[in-house]
Amino acid sequence: MAKKPKNDENDKKEDETAAQSPTSNGAVNGAASDALPEGPLLRILAQYTKDQSFENPNAPGSLRAGLDAPEISIGIEIGRQMLDDDSVEVTLILRADAKRGDQTVFIAELEYAGLFAFASVNAEHLQPLILIECPRLLFPFARQILAEMTQNGGFPPIMLEPPDFAAMFRDEMNRRSAEMG
Repeated sequence: MAKKPKNDENDKKEDETAAQSPTSNGAVNGAASDALPEGPLLRILAQYTKDQSFENPNAPGSLRAGLDAPEISIGIEIGRQMLDDDSVEVTLILRADAKRGDQTVFIAELEYAGLFAFASVNAEHLQPLILIECPRLLFPFARQILAEMTQNGGFPPIMLEPPDFAAMFRDEMNRRSAEMG
């Protein structure tokens, strides 16, 4: 297939576009620029562990071979705090309680947070973005930390299935509307 000769004016435009394409960290190649792409934008500014706790109150007895597997209940909550600079901190709160009968085997708690910035997002889409997309982005990291916590505590790692954050959001909205009448 024959190549078409390039027009000098088109070449310049393509070179300028390539020089200004965003890199993976949001910087612009070639020149420093604060220009953001048009349309909605969600940026992860930071991710971090806010609080982490593992309790193994009956060790080493709870780790003996031959014991029945404990019953494990999992709790997942989402916290959010709007900050002054048009950013939001979203916290994914995971709790795993393991019991054999009335005896606590272990309690694992994790608060894993992210700092997010938004641009060009209309008000009706902001809450779903905060309560669905932000936790969805944080979940794989929180899941890995929780799995390592339980494994380091002497138990098999807990590998959580990704929750349906959209269903959690709908349930929360339905609960709020029922409270309002």
